[in-house]
Amino acid sequence: MVNEILAHVENYISLNQEEEEFFTSLLTKLEINKKTWLVRPGARIEHEYFVVSGCLKAYYLDESGDKHIIQFAIENWWVGDFDAFYNKVDSRLYIEALEDSTLLAISYDDLQQLFERVPKFERYFRLLITNAFISLRGRVLSSLEKTLKERYLEFCRVYPNIEKRVANYHIANYLGASPESLSRIRRKLVKTA
Repeated sequence: MVNEILAHVENYISLNQEEEEFFTSLLTKLEINKKTWLVRPGARIEHEYFVVSGCLKAYYLDESGDKHIIQFAIENWWVGDFDAFYNKVDSRLYIEALEDSTLLAISYDDLQQLFERVPKFERYFRLLITNAFISLRGRVLSSLEKTLKERYLEFCRVYPNIEKRVANYHIANYLGASPESLSRIRRKLVKTA
């Protein structure tokens, strides 16, 4: 199980055996069932989570009670309410398992200890946060500039094969479209393939 996260980390930084052992000693395994909430609004967030297996969605409810999916988390992705985690404020998000999922959790205090003892992890997380920021900006620009078809194709590149794992209405919500509009786009793409 720790092999997955170590392989992910090695894409960004190199670790010696002692650093690997220290890092993995700070991780806690967590298994959650499909349709279980990992995070709910109003909670204090003490952990970030690395997805070893499974699929989760992060969303919030607006004042009208409408759901807005802001992230899917699949294998080798980190998920959490990062605003609440880093700024020590109550969560505004729901994070729910769409499949039975296995996660590795690290607490805020352990993460700070990791940064002190193995400073290269600051680089690792900085690179992840930078990539996430770039991706978020790209998503915002995409929603302003691109057609639903273009946004869907981009979504499929970011989340390969996820359409087999996630209901059409979840993907439509993430893309800011109706399920019917997305179904029409998908049918047209199948016909032209």
